[in-house]
Parts: sequence; structure tokens; C-alpha cells
Amino acid sequence: MRVFSGLLRRFARPCRLLDGNGDILGEMRAFLSPLRYKNKMYLYGVNTEIGYNPEGYYLYIGPPFPDITESENLLIECGNDRYIPDRAEKVFAGEEPVYQWAVVRRMTEDEEDE
Repeated sequence: MRVFSGLLRRFARPCRLLDGNGDILGEMRAFLSPLRYKNKMYLYGVNTEIGYNPEGYYLYIGPPFPDITESENLLIECGNDRYIPDRAEKVFAGEEPVYQWAVVRRMTEDEEDE
């Protein structure tokens, strides 16, 4: 467990967990990696006012807290980008949560304006 938290501190990006109103629920460091498309599961996009957005999907790996599995109206903000968790789960070692993983989708400008 200490090894993973050390990796997060040293190599992961600083991020924040926001509620649906944009209020900060917590801060963490996390890894975000683009998903490689092995099937057509994540290939759908969205037409926006300025054109087609392919809705990039990413794998999020972060600490067990703050908890991104608790609510449906959460956003993850890393730098200038915001992501919507589509599916999130905690990974345990025995009874202790070690990390969380999630499939997240980068928000479009239309979604941010809502």
C-alpha cells in the first residue's frame, strides 16, 4: 500500500474531486491514461457547436480517498480538463482499500456550460 501511495506522490498528476456544482470535495494525485480502443465500446462522439468531439475516454487510477464511487454527480479536474466518471470501483487488499480505478470521459464545452 505504501508503494502505491509513493508512486502517486512522485509520478501522478494533481487533481481535484468536484461535486456537480463545482465545489471541491477533495484533492488527490492520480494517473490518467487514454484508453486504447480494442472494440467499438468507446468510439461514440458528440457533435458540439464547434464540431465533432470524439469524447476521449481515459483510465483513472487514484487513491482510495476521496471516494469517486459514492455519487453519480462527480467531476474530476486535472489541470484545465474535467472528466466525468462513467464507472468506478475500489480495489481492496483484504479489507483495506488500496486504490480506485475508473473509466472517465473528458467533458465537452457544452457539458461545462450546463
